Amino acid sequence: MQVIACIKQVPDTTQVQIDPKTNTLVRDGIPFIVNPYDTHALEECLRLKDRYGFKVTAVSMGPPNAEAALRKALSLGADRAVLLSDRVFGGADTLATSNVLTAAIRKLAEEEDVAIVFCGKQTIDGDTAQVGPGIATRMELEQLTLVDRILELDTDSKKLVVRRKLEGRYETVQTVLPAMITVVREINRPRYPTVPMRLRSKNAQVEVWNNEVLQLDVNKIGLKGSPTWVSKIFSPQRDKGEMIGAGISDPKDVASLLLDKMIAKDIITV
Repeated sequence: MQVIACIKQVPDTTQVQIDPKTNTLVRDGIPFIVNPYDTHALEECLRLKDRYGFKVTAVSMGPPNAEAALRKALSLGADRAVLLSDRVFGGADTLATSNVLTAAIRKLAEEEDVAIVFCGKQTIDGDTAQVGPGIATRMELEQLTLVDRILELDTDSKKLVVRRKLEGRYETVQTVLPAMITVVREINRPRYPTVPMRLRSKNAQVEVWNNEVLQLDVNKIGLKGSPTWVSKIFSPQRDKGEMIGAGISDPKDVASLLLDKMIAKDIITV
């Protein structure tokens, strides 16, 4: 039986800039990272592998360079990595993305039963939190969102109990496998790859599936299958406040400048 981690490669939002003329993202020179919430989803898969022996499959949809995210998953201990990459997948909103990921997970399930599909609670580039529930809906899986702890998992009875982190309270929920879980940061602390695992991952295979493999209707995927789209990206005007130094890109200098200003205004003394 396998568990699946859906991961996405996203631009590092701490270094994102917007072209003021075109109102589009400046991608040149911007580093890409694995969506932070997805690293916790992958870590939870790896912990279930360690404890119950599940096979871990990492899946991502994106351009060819998204292979780097999957290779990182392999370096951490994932057993299989599948990249869903095709020009017809491009420009997808969350609905079209859910369609592609669902098709891929169904195909993986034909080879080996899927116990749990894990996603991060949201991505840091879109912040919609819709893809995980979108997959669950299409696959008719029980969906458990905002999970911060797996309390009980019985693989024989397929009983699953988790704790959900809600606003100001927690909720304990019980369901049966298979299920879809979206996780929050508090669920775990992601591991680091060992040097041997990192070296092995360089030669490991990342499978690339295009639409010839998935055989999806092109009117339900990519830009054609997306009822929503981004018309413009812009930075909101700042009415109040003051940008100090280089902002969050240089936290030490910002802290020093902030202290100087607080001392100058007699807010603190030294």
